[in-house]
Amino acid sequence: MDADLLSIASARACAERAFNAYKEFLGTDPAHVDAIVEAMARAIEPECARLGQIAHEETGYGNPEDKRVKDLMNARETANWLRDVKTLGLLWRDDATRIAAFGEPMGVVAALIPVTNPTSTVIFKVLSAVKSGNAIVCAPHPRGVNSGKEVVRIMAGVAEQMSAPKGLIQCLDRVTIHGTTALMRHRRISLVMATGGTAMVQAAYSSGKPTLAVGAGNVPCYVHKSMRHDLCDVAEMIIASKSMDWGTACVSEQAIIADPEIAPALRAELKQAGAYFCTPAEADRLAGVIFIGRQAMNPERVGQPPERLAEMAGFSIPPRTRVLVSEESEIGWHRPLTAEKLNPVLAFYEAKNTDHGIEIAQSVVRFEGWGHSAVIHSRDPEIVAKFSTVPTGRVLVNVPAIHGGSGYATDLEPSFMLGTGTWSGSITSDNVTALHLINIKRVAYGNRPWRDIYEDYA
Repeated sequence: MDADLLSIASARACAERAFNAYKEFLGTDPAHVDAIVEAMARAIEPECARLGQIAHEETGYGNPEDKRVKDLMNARETANWLRDVKTLGLLWRDDATRIAAFGEPMGVVAALIPVTNPTSTVIFKVLSAVKSGNAIVCAPHPRGVNSGKEVVRIMAGVAEQMSAPKGLIQCLDRVTIHGTTALMRHRRISLVMATGGTAMVQAAYSSGKPTLAVGAGNVPCYVHKSMRHDLCDVAEMIIASKSMDWGTACVSEQAIIADPEIAPALRAELKQAGAYFCTPAEADRLAGVIFIGRQAMNPERVGQPPERLAEMAGFSIPPRTRVLVSEESEIGWHRPLTAEKLNPVLAFYEAKNTDHGIEIAQSVVRFEGWGHSAVIHSRDPEIVAKFSTVPTGRVLVNVPAIHGGSGYATDLEPSFMLGTGTWSGSITSDNVTALHLINIKRVAYGNRPWRDIYEDYA
């Protein structure tokens, strides 16, 4: 049979089963919902190494060890945060205003899963959806179907053992663009959670359903001169973040901007930490490897190790290189390596002064990273405040971008879905959590004589 017809049929069947399961799950004691979430998270932990290997082998992206860490971070940190969060039933009451708020599920969530993080994103979205009393149908990238199915098999199996209805947690097993579109537009779907590329996000917005989505992350990392005594640590943070899973996270650093007083020393520390600074000719060839023409990343080059990228670009690099760096002075598509790069490649700018450094950061974000994240390394609170005018939903201070933005090294909400706000057309700039997956009902008692309106506005 036609692959699209099979995918559409699968999507329709999953949506119907999910809706029936949602109705059955509705009204479940929140304490029991919490127990299901806890059990699913604990069941995933010992599977993370195997899941990381499966994801790497199926997609060809990143590396198994870092995928294991991402999976484990979602299983542990998301579950730990959710444990103390109320999503269902009475959320709060105010006796003075005589208002109480109650959390209620939204219904069936269609969860679009990116090929770059095909297991960790499923873990995060399933835990969040079930915590908020919803059913969920995951729609993986065609290149990550088996990875998504295996995570869902584990989590759904545990949930069903604890009396959750069958069909509450599902994954499409036949995936095409038409099938995913049919899922998003299905009458039983209440909300779309879209994580992925621009085309996927635009399709989600066009589904006619309420949509939580993300945008591109062209994350600038400004290193202020006040860090002159901490450059070894700064360099290691940047390299560790950008090299993690070979750059598949959109929240990782994309461009380093250094004050002139510390730029030479930072270059030296970056090299010591595993950075290779390309010659101009090498950088141009590297851009030709990573991008297809203008404004499009080559999907076959995403999440590849630096030695493979260098080999394809026709130059050699030292052993144990973790990141490739291109020195830049301009920003725009005429310099492709200044855009978002989902691989271990960074742009590097030497600013003329502090104001110029912040200006470069602003320009990097406005070029291709509206609303996502920005990083600053500084010991000067006034400089941090000045830098924080950058148009992003997160400004991360003195932490690696991926560890800070996802809520591990900061007290931001743990999340693998980072909203980019109206800067990029998203409904939220928050770290998306289970609290974004509930309707909040207010019960409000009369608190003043209603007839007074005629005297007050006479």
